Amino acid sequence: MTVQNLPRAEKRGRSEAFSEAERGSSSLASLGLALVLLLLGVTLAGLLGLVTASQRAAKAADLAALVAADTVRGLRAGQPCDQAKELAQANGAQLLACQAHPQLVGVVDVRTSVPVAGPLAWLGPAEGLARAGPPEPRQRSKQEDP
Repeated sequence: MTVQNLPRAEKRGRSEAFSEAERGSSSLASLGLALVLLLLGVTLAGLLGLVTASQRAAKAADLAALVAADTVRGLRAGQPCDQAKELAQANGAQLLACQAHPQLVGVVDVRTSVPVAGPLAWLGPAEGLARAGPPEPRQRSKQEDP
């Protein structure tokens, strides 16, 4: 006897048995989906914190190196590393290292650090490295010669 040939009461009994066995399965699927979405959100928030801290550290290092190089060249008053530290702090970073390059006149190397915010803060701070100095002397082309 097929399901189509069964009396109406028996058809209902079998469908109720099937639905009773599946009861609660959509709740578990919804819970699983919510957990996956939560994990995805936490991961994205952590990555956003990492990228933001990395960009801030790089920007602070670039600006601090530029101001230190300008100070070495005499374009600004003061000590190069003091100026770099002040500018790094103004950009939310900590100056870790500032050193005039021994072989290159007017070139300064700078290293900064910015704390990572969010769920991935346990990875430690983001660091930025930069080197700045005077512009290269311009080479005259043959067309410019008189």
